[in-house]
Amino acid sequence: PIDATSNYWLNALILKDKRTRDEFLNYTNNKGVMTRSIWRLMNKLDMFKDAQCGDLSNAEWLEDRVVNISSSIIV
Repeated sequence: PIDATSNYWLNALILKDKRTRDEFLNYTNNKGVMTRSIWRLMNKLDMFKDAQCGDLSNAEWLEDRVVNISSSIIV
């Protein structure tokens, strides 16, 4: 739409573990292919570190493994 810019982050990869994820991120970004981890859980942010939260084991599993990759070349 007019006055909007697409961000093109639609695809994701699930990698074996956090170490593999970090190696993948370093490799791809060093080669000029922009990739990023899926998210940082809010309870790990300084402003929410003391906030109550429930079981986040599934979200933590995903946080350690999922990488977002661009779905298009951004020009």
